[in-house]
Amino acid sequence: MATSTLHMVTDESPTARRAKLIGGYLGILAVLLLIGLPLFWILMTSFKAKGDIYTDPVNWLPPVWETENYSDATTRVPFWTYLRNSVFITAVLSIIKIVLGVISAYALAILRFPGRHLVFLLVISSLMVPSEITVISNYALVNSLGWRNTFVGIIVPLAGVAFGTFLMRNHFLSLPYELVEAARMDGAGPIRLLTKVLLPVSWPTLTAFSVITMVNEWNTYLWPFLMADTEDVAPLQVGLTMLQNNDGVTNWGPVMAATILTIIPMVIIFLALQKYMIQGLTTGAVKG
Repeated sequence: MATSTLHMVTDESPTARRAKLIGGYLGILAVLLLIGLPLFWILMTSFKAKGDIYTDPVNWLPPVWETENYSDATTRVPFWTYLRNSVFITAVLSIIKIVLGVISAYALAILRFPGRHLVFLLVISSLMVPSEITVISNYALVNSLGWRNTFVGIIVPLAGVAFGTFLMRNHFLSLPYELVEAARMDGAGPIRLLTKVLLPVSWPTLTAFSVITMVNEWNTYLWPFLMADTEDVAPLQVGLTMLQNNDGVTNWGPVMAATILTIIPMVIIFLALQKYMIQGLTTGAVKG
């Protein structure tokens, strides 16, 4: 079967290979345009004066490059307070989710206990439930506990780790089980097995998990918007709404400038770690 497949690949005409190559590049170009054009428009609008945003025909490039929008974005609302809150919420939530995700995945993949497959099924089932469905019940619970307008009220309901548990469990199962057996024969306990044996060979997957978690928490909007009444705990995404409310819907320049400033930290993290992220997502999905 392998030989016949090899012959099929070898016998493929140069024209067919060229057509597949061109089709692949056209598909990539289409995806880049769908993703890149809105971002390019946001970036260009952030440098436009108010009168240059609404023009007919549309000006893709600013007639005059202005930087006033960026100063307005950071002065009309307490931008740096929002930034501090976003960094704090993202950091705390990421640490909680990474630790809980690794520990729970380790228990489901390596340890043997009754009902572990049922527990994993429940974890997977939670991935199929939209988070919006639980907003009302979570809001009522948090409000009854007196956690509204607090970091605790924002962080605790978002601390679920279903995706991380799924990803890390699959990765641990893809590792040679002989590695675990050898460590146990050397006297490694559960904590040492995890920290000294499994995690050192899991950095790509752990990095992918960490990056996805940080990006998701950084971009979370609905729950912080419901929980934050003041700027003391509101993150950047809520701050963008406040900026829009201050400027109305006619002056989008400062809003777009603040959007660019909000995107930059996650873009830097992703570009720095994208190689490990791709490796981690690939190896983590090999075996289930």
